[in-house]
Amino acid sequence: MNFTLSEEQKMVLESLRKFLDAEIEPAFRAHGEGFIPREKMQRWTQQLSEYGLIKAPHAEEWGGFGMDWLTHLMVFEEVAYTSLDIAIPGFINCVGAELLSQLGSEELKRKYLPDLISGDKFISMGISEPDVGSDVAAVKTRAVRDGDHWVINGEKTWITNGEYSDVFVCTCKTGEGEVSHILIDREEHGYDVMGIKKLALNGQSTAQVFLSDVRVPVSNTLGELGAGLKNTLKLFEYARCHMAMWGVGVARRAMDESIKYSQERSQHSKPIAGHQLIADKIATMATHIDAARLLTHRAMEMVQSGARADKECSMAKWYGTEIAVTAARDAVEIHGGNGVTKEFVVERLARESIISPIPDGTTEIQKLLIARCLTGIQAFR
Repeated sequence: MNFTLSEEQKMVLESLRKFLDAEIEPAFRAHGEGFIPREKMQRWTQQLSEYGLIKAPHAEEWGGFGMDWLTHLMVFEEVAYTSLDIAIPGFINCVGAELLSQLGSEELKRKYLPDLISGDKFISMGISEPDVGSDVAAVKTRAVRDGDHWVINGEKTWITNGEYSDVFVCTCKTGEGEVSHILIDREEHGYDVMGIKKLALNGQSTAQVFLSDVRVPVSNTLGELGAGLKNTLKLFEYARCHMAMWGVGVARRAMDESIKYSQERSQHSKPIAGHQLIADKIATMATHIDAARLLTHRAMEMVQSGARADKECSMAKWYGTEIAVTAARDAVEIHGGNGVTKEFVVERLARESIISPIPDGTTEIQKLLIARCLTGIQAFR
């Protein structure tokens, strides 16, 4: 791996950082933590796509920049540092566009990819169900063939971008032991959505999606029929790298807020940065952040080179999200009583960090996957 940023990467990150600090941070703080309406989220997503949040890794023929996924991870870290609520919709569009570009027909690509990559439209992807989480093969949502159409019935939950979504990639049972992906257009085919309120990250949309006799052309099937499980596992590699970088972004912000506060706050006649226990916390944060970033960059290098990286992606996701929890908690402690007030960013970071180990497979699931890769013995039956 080359640890030196290219001139192009430096330029992208520097211009993005300036835009985030000058425009997005003040606007997000002024908005507060309430739900961000679609029009406002769309405007921010479109602006950030021009800085690479969606466009970076996608082909120029669809409106992308033709860069690599590692550069996109760096872009995502910067946006996550400022606001996860704003970073997440663009991340979902980016990964969803990748799924469509790999598996969709030319007609579907022409119809949807340019608008998804520009941020003009939103995509969401539905795997989880009320009784189904990491066991993708156990999904109960069914697509039954009726001539040239699928008729889809079921319920999906924990769907990011759900309320914003224009298109929905639904993981369905299409036969006995057969899982497939089907693209549903909200305007053409219809589905119902209901938002979910959470501990944090309520600015962006997490929702339930309800499908009742939804008729979709068979031509909207993504990839080979029955290949949904294999395709989902490949999608998880991209998603888990981004979840790890979500953790890195939160942890880095927690560290920077802690450094600033510890330099300004004095106790016992000196800045608290000079107290050994505070110094220990900051040094530990910095080391954990660098280690998590290196794990994540390694995993993404493997993914984009075509190498099998399920173990490495699971390591990155587990470590990156868990160090965010530790860093945010320590940041609150460094801030003392101020750390639990809404006036200071670390209060929000602490709540956001608690969520991070859960999506795209919990820490416990990641450990089971790592152990399976090392021992060859399956923990799931």
